[in-house]
Amino acid sequence: MASEMLKVPNISCEHCVKTIKRELEMLDPVAGVSGEVDTKMVNVEYVDGGDSDAVRATLEEIGYPAE
Repeated sequence: MASEMLKVPNISCEHCVKTIKRELEMLDPVAGVSGEVDTKMVNVEYVDGGDSDAVRATLEEIGYPAE
C-alpha cells in the first residue's frame, strides 16, 4: 500500500477534514484518508499505485486545493 501527504491550506476545522475524507474515499484506488487541522495536512493511502491526479482534481473540485 502506498501513501501520499498533501498540504491543503484551506483546512480550518474538523468539518473540512470530514468533507475531504468522505469525498476522497469514494475514489477507486483510495484505501483511506486522514487529515490534521493543525498542520493542514492530508494523508491519502492507496490500494494499488494510486492516482494523485484524481485526488488533486477532487480536492480542487470540492474547494480544498492541494499545494
